[in-house]
Amino acid sequence: MAATGGGSGSATLGLGAPTPTPTPAGTFTPGARPQPPHPPPPAPRYAFGLLETPRDPAAGGRSGGSGGGNSSSGRPDSNTANATASGTRGPRTASGFTPSGGSGARESHFGDKSSNAGYRSQFTIASAHSSSSLKAFDESKIRKTPVSTTSSSRNARPASKLRTPQTAHSVTSSSAVSVHVASVIVAVVEGRGLARGEIGMASLDLKTPELILSQFADNTTYAKVITKLQILSPLEIIMPNTTCDKGGGTKLFTLVTENFKNVALSTVQRKYFNETKGLEYIEQLCTPEFSTVLMEVQMKYYSLAAAAALLKYVEFIQNMVYAPKSLKVIFKGSEQTAMIDSTSAQHLELTINNRDPRNNHTLYGVLNYTKTAGGSRRLRSNILEPLVDVETITTRLDCVQELLEDEDLFFSLQSVISRFLDTDHLLSVLVQIPKQDTIQAAESKITNLIYLKHTLELVEPLQEILKSCKTPLLKAYCSSLGDSRFGLILEEIKTVINDDTRYIKGCLNMRTQKCYAVRPNINEFLDIARRTYAEIVDDVAGMIVQLGEKYNLPLKTSFSTSRGFFILLSCEGASFPNGQLPSEFMKVTVLKNSYNFTTADLIKMNERCQESLREIYHMTYLVVCKLLAEIYKHIHCLYKLSDAVSMLDMLLSFAHVCTLSDYVRPEFTDTLAIKQGCHPILEKISMEKPVANNTYISDENNFIIVTGPNMSGKSTYLKQIALCQIIAQIGSFVPAEYASFRIADQIFTRIGVDDDIETNSSTFMKEMKEITYIMHNVTDKSLIIIDELGRGTSTEEGIGVCHAICEFLLSFKAFTLFATHFLEICQLDALYPNVENNHFEVQHNRSNTGSYNKIIYTYVLSKGCTQEKNYGLKAAEVSSLPPSIVLDAKDIASHITKQIWRKQRNTAESVQQRAMHHLATRLIQAARNSCLDPDRLRMYLTGLKKRYEAECITASQSPQTDTSH
Repeated sequence: MAATGGGSGSATLGLGAPTPTPTPAGTFTPGARPQPPHPPPPAPRYAFGLLETPRDPAAGGRSGGSGGGNSSSGRPDSNTANATASGTRGPRTASGFTPSGGSGARESHFGDKSSNAGYRSQFTIASAHSSSSLKAFDESKIRKTPVSTTSSSRNARPASKLRTPQTAHSVTSSSAVSVHVASVIVAVVEGRGLARGEIGMASLDLKTPELILSQFADNTTYAKVITKLQILSPLEIIMPNTTCDKGGGTKLFTLVTENFKNVALSTVQRKYFNETKGLEYIEQLCTPEFSTVLMEVQMKYYSLAAAAALLKYVEFIQNMVYAPKSLKVIFKGSEQTAMIDSTSAQHLELTINNRDPRNNHTLYGVLNYTKTAGGSRRLRSNILEPLVDVETITTRLDCVQELLEDEDLFFSLQSVISRFLDTDHLLSVLVQIPKQDTIQAAESKITNLIYLKHTLELVEPLQEILKSCKTPLLKAYCSSLGDSRFGLILEEIKTVINDDTRYIKGCLNMRTQKCYAVRPNINEFLDIARRTYAEIVDDVAGMIVQLGEKYNLPLKTSFSTSRGFFILLSCEGASFPNGQLPSEFMKVTVLKNSYNFTTADLIKMNERCQESLREIYHMTYLVVCKLLAEIYKHIHCLYKLSDAVSMLDMLLSFAHVCTLSDYVRPEFTDTLAIKQGCHPILEKISMEKPVANNTYISDENNFIIVTGPNMSGKSTYLKQIALCQIIAQIGSFVPAEYASFRIADQIFTRIGVDDDIETNSSTFMKEMKEITYIMHNVTDKSLIIIDELGRGTSTEEGIGVCHAICEFLLSFKAFTLFATHFLEICQLDALYPNVENNHFEVQHNRSNTGSYNKIIYTYVLSKGCTQEKNYGLKAAEVSSLPPSIVLDAKDIASHITKQIWRKQRNTAESVQQRAMHHLATRLIQAARNSCLDPDRLRMYLTGLKKRYEAECITASQSPQTDTSH
């Protein structure tokens, strides 16, 4: 039989191939040919990795088709005609998916026929396979179904590709790298007719076996859809082809296209968005631990429709099929988390630094001390979608507090957690059914079984550490880790896999672990193949020693995944005849302090080594398949482990942050009160501790106007409030001496004055778009941060726009912080009792020459409106602007100020109304949140009464108070 290595001294070692004649260790004997062993007895098919796909319990019928309803009834229309848009590429079948090859369309894994049927002759594994089948096993490529992309000519998108073969991801990826790699595919569908605005979404992370469904009503701006997609950071978005038919597109399609220019957008026929099929798929694929989700989604027609299209698409285009009862399916309603739109996330630098995307000076960078990839993903998700349930937040805070109080618990837990690999991805690979068996797929299964053994061996020490914990959440995780299935799986693995087989860093080390993973005497042919492999490795080492003696050079054996074995020569102390390397050495690579090269004989030996490895992997794979088939029924307990590890990792990260700075446990009331709070990112990156400031916002003063000179700290202060709110709502301590927060259901920001060339928006137009979005979506529980508004137009128009928008926002009970240079806006406190003015103080020092005043920024927030006048001119004065220009500007500004500013007065009635408002809100606040004993409460109420009476007397004595500047 032909050798797969291609060298004269290489031969195939395999089932039905010649058996090797043992070669003495350390001796290189080119051309040695092994002798044939007897073929092994037939082994059962691997019921886990090559499981025949389940058949639809209903007879007949292709997937898609039935189950549609009238769009006005609130159900997606599944019976749309098979029309496609003008942008369709290539011939397609009526199913909307281009068939693989020319033999007609394949049926889905979820349809009535097995999707593996077309491949039976190519990859049916029986132990009677010969090495000829192994060659095909190694060289075969996963056939890829071309994309059925339907897009408008105006919005043409690139065809999607097979981006994620199942062996492409490393389970050992570290969370130290903060760059988020897209791996999520999302399907989005919108209702039609009377149901327009009802959105169904389904997302599947190709690295984790988790299907997330959501359904919600959105308004005409589609803010929730865009925000959710931004949080998911998708690799690809799937939509029905009807969204872009007739050369145009729906508003949702257009918005998705505009907001996700760098994301592949594919369309499939509307009939694949079928809620009936979606429910069938979930019933087939959902693991029993999460089967209660079926009750939640039975009436969520649009999310089910999106799930149907997504799972069909992932199978046909990504070539990924999941085993039955293997997926974690969850339903996420939009009311479970706070919404932070993508623009606000960018302004606040939650996950990406605006100046340098590779920089970790972000909120994620401040909080990320996670040790696992799962913990890192969980932290990012929580930052972008903070919790709104006080009970859940409090439970997390209890855990962080216990970790801070028990130092031994913190360090021992961190030590164990840091040894875990990416459990989510490990589980994802284990539950996938390979559509075609290759040597890469075999090697991946073996590797992941070693990872699984390594992971399960950590369960017992982790549970032992958690036994001493007191908080309910940590106790619950300890209880979940006591699941007997962890021990059962590990025992099953140890009956086949060597006890000392474990995960080790280094490609050669892991290759050795995979070769010798299976215990001896389980498969005699595997034992023979491993002895042959060991002899070849010894031959390689012996040959390199002989070469070193021959040329009197200090040669060393080295290894890399791409080159195999090669020769390493250090430059130090090496002398070459005639100043050149011997001609026998080939493919020389010169590094800084060494030479890398090989020889013709070493290349042949590497080929023999690879052939031997293929035989080892093939036979090990058969053993591993049988083992996995036995343990598969227990493997779903890993979902519990994955959840526990990621959550514990995130909580440890929160505790770690608290040890590095002065953080305090927040409270949750109906008041936002922060004593000596700091900006978390600024605190981490600045050499000196930033100036801390106090904040107090309540129902009696829910609208705070912040004024002050340029560079006095207004923007930093506003961002600080929003960041502290987010930190508190994800369950972490905050940088302050005391902190109390009201749960915010939405966080909005309007920061910056840049224009946008891509959307042809001027500075003012961009401001108006952002503030319009806030006005359309604001609620009484929102937190709004506005830093400068109306600066992109004339002063009069800017003041008018600001005033009108402020009055609109004042009609809500949302907490609003509004920074402005328009001092006229400060007069709102005379009209609205819930408006309060704050300003940042500055000091002035005359320069040594006496030519100008030097501004000293204190960064201290004080009550009242700023008394600084013409501070823009003062900033210009210390710049390189000519003095004559500055003097002229002062004269002109003074003249204009006299014309624009008008006197405004507080009437006695408005002062009395303000006093009544303050008294009422403080009484309500005391009734809701007071923890005072009766005597102290009586004293507090007496003080409120005296203060109210004093304010009323002041109002009667001063019927009009001049507040002009």
